[in-house]
Amino acid sequence: MTGTIAEIWRHPIKSHGVEALTQAGLEVGKTLAGDRLWAVHHEAAKLSGPGWAACANFSRVAKAPALAALRATLHEDLATVTLTHPDRPDLTFKPDQDVAQFLDWVSPLCPANRAQPTGILRNDARGYTDSPEPTISICNHASHRAVAQKLGQEISPLRWRGNIWLDGLGPWQEFEWIGRTLRIGTAELEVTERIERCTATMANPETGQRDSDTLGALREGWGHQDFAIYAVVKTPGEISVGATCEVIA
Repeated sequence: MTGTIAEIWRHPIKSHGVEALTQAGLEVGKTLAGDRLWAVHHEAAKLSGPGWAACANFSRVAKAPALAALRATLHEDLATVTLTHPDRPDLTFKPDQDVAQFLDWVSPLCPANRAQPTGILRNDARGYTDSPEPTISICNHASHRAVAQKLGQEISPLRWRGNIWLDGLGPWQEFEWIGRTLRIGTAELEVTERIERCTATMANPETGQRDSDTLGALREGWGHQDFAIYAVVKTPGEISVGATCEVIA
């Protein structure tokens, strides 16, 4: 069955805002362009040097639900970001330079009993995905609707923080693609694994408040906490809203 790209999203600063795109380039060994380009480390981080590090070293929605309500715009210079939040004034800043300004702005969104943010790292080489590999996350709207039905309420797809959203598939069909190769737009990707979810998905992207037991719905309905899949780029190319996704190997 062939799917169609319904939405493309990137997160310029890991866990600090999401941005809608209509098209994007995919490169071998990298995330979606501009996705998780920066990450905010905290006072309990154990960083051994430059490069990728595990998500436990960074401020994220799982520990600070209010961050879920952030929206971001990465400007064309790839150096300036605008952040918006319902409880904060808009902020336009350069993450590589204006760290103190950002920390002062974001601190009210961070629980006092959690490790506080202390700085920002940039990773042009591959981005700060949760996975050790530079992955693209692919989500299925039909699976999302199944979870919403199980919960008995409408929930925003932004809870899942995915990159590519597909229409035209059956629920959970994406789980059949592990180890397979997809052609999405003109790019080819190898699907590596299902994504195990955490409490970040319980936070409402409009309010920043935890209001839905997404993990309980997944466990009760399907016996796992997985939603969406990771894939790595094998052949570079372009993707756009409306482009097709098909299994080719």
